[in-house]
Amino acid sequence: MTRPWWRDAVIYQVYLRSFADASGDGIGDLAGLRSRLDYLTELGVDGIWLNPCYPSPQKDHGYDVADYTGIEPDYGDLKAFDAFVSDAHARGLKVLMDLVPNHCSSAHPWFQAALAAGPGSPERDRFLFRDGRGADGELPPNNWRGQFGGSAWTRVTEQDGSPGQWYLHFFDAGQPDFNWRHPDVITMFDDVLRFWFDRGVDGFRIDVAHGLYKHTDLPDWDGDHFNAHAWNQPEVHDVYRRWRRIATEYAPDRELTFVGEVWAPTVTDLAAYLRPDELPQAFYFDLLMQPWDAALFRSSIDRAFAEIGSTGATITWTLANHDVHRAVTRYGMVTPEAYHASVDPTVAVVRPRGQVDVSLGERRARAAAMLLLALPGSPFLYQGEELGLPEVLDLPDHARQDPTWFRSEQLDPGRDGCRVPLPWTPQPPNHGFSPPGTRAQPWLPQPEWFAKYAVCEQLQDATSTLSLHRAALRLRRTAFPGEAETLVWLDVPGRDDVLAFRRGEVTCVVVFGDAPLPLPAEWGAVLLSSAPVEAGQLPGNATAWLSAS
Repeated sequence: MTRPWWRDAVIYQVYLRSFADASGDGIGDLAGLRSRLDYLTELGVDGIWLNPCYPSPQKDHGYDVADYTGIEPDYGDLKAFDAFVSDAHARGLKVLMDLVPNHCSSAHPWFQAALAAGPGSPERDRFLFRDGRGADGELPPNNWRGQFGGSAWTRVTEQDGSPGQWYLHFFDAGQPDFNWRHPDVITMFDDVLRFWFDRGVDGFRIDVAHGLYKHTDLPDWDGDHFNAHAWNQPEVHDVYRRWRRIATEYAPDRELTFVGEVWAPTVTDLAAYLRPDELPQAFYFDLLMQPWDAALFRSSIDRAFAEIGSTGATITWTLANHDVHRAVTRYGMVTPEAYHASVDPTVAVVRPRGQVDVSLGERRARAAAMLLLALPGSPFLYQGEELGLPEVLDLPDHARQDPTWFRSEQLDPGRDGCRVPLPWTPQPPNHGFSPPGTRAQPWLPQPEWFAKYAVCEQLQDATSTLSLHRAALRLRRTAFPGEAETLVWLDVPGRDDVLAFRRGEVTCVVVFGDAPLPLPAEWGAVLLSSAPVEAGQLPGNATAWLSAS
């Protein structure tokens, strides 16, 4: 039996709006992505995960979907999408789309019909409309809080102008949650999957995959920030069994995958999504959540193998995405500042604020990238991480667009800082993001210091972070064959700040501390390192791959 491609594929996440602009309107698009496919091929990745590109009012930049079978005009059209898929496949690149099944846009025809139809209608039953509490229904139906801050409920004005029912939205008010107990919702997403599979996509990343179903009684939640009445309900597993059966309809000619965004309370809960008849993949966010510490990294990796490895599924690793601060900034945060008590504690972990040592963060991020690429499984890389971009922390308030910023009353800086359009060249005003002569500014402002991270500059520098990624991705294919799905930890006496493991014939060693490590002769010659190895010593905050063969 042939090995499924996704078990060890390296997937590059494209935040389309910020990748490359071909039209000159300051917004990334499909034509821009097509023009840069050779860059991705030469980088050495195996596929692309495309953030939502469906028609959308852009309240949450695509995660508020108005039409699940179309393309946002800012990005192109279905013809442009088909051309992109064809070009990607011609280069051997797989294509994953982003599916948003927990909620849609308030501009979606179903939700507009629900508003028009009124209380008790079949149209409203596709969503979670409820009467309010209080004498006149003026209070939300329960005390649930939204992920972006504020109440998870919004009251509507009925057709006669009177205050009406409330609808549930765990994100922005422009993103009403579906009622997954309604058969129309189930059927619609069956059709959506087949629509895009028939157009050639190779899989889906599933947004908020632990959501969808809510407790039938919608009771108050008085626990911590993870609302167990709203997330991780048992019925959600039936959805993924159903979708897995749909994917197998395309076998044996095509091997399709799903990758779940599952923020579950424990790794055990995460593993439950990866049973043989459910999702082939789900992101392992536990490693992303760890600070730069050898013991914590090792325990997280061990948890992944113990819980996920036991299911037979591949481990899907990532250290960055469009929702968290860039790795350089997280690993370089030397003096973190506390958030307001009303902000979810997870925000301080994934979007820390405070004083950053960018140079230290760059060294650690380079080391972390090499560690990630040495692990068995499927790594996902977020665009711009291969350039070593830091988070843009000082965006002016007037430029911010993330609904998290507004709904948290500006207590959470939001996710705009990792979404700033990429620098392809050092030249202002848009660093090659848009065509020469473009008058439109990029949709988020690029800082002047982006010039030093420009792609064309890094391609000329053999020591750049981009060159390191290209070398590591190229070497990974031979140094760490996919079938080598286990690793063996190696002891490094007297150095609790060092992780070392052997996978196949290659040793990966990471120095988390500042002191250099004399490399044992029995580990062999250095194949690649994130920092120069001098006199047989690997510097602090660095990774090396070695082979004795």
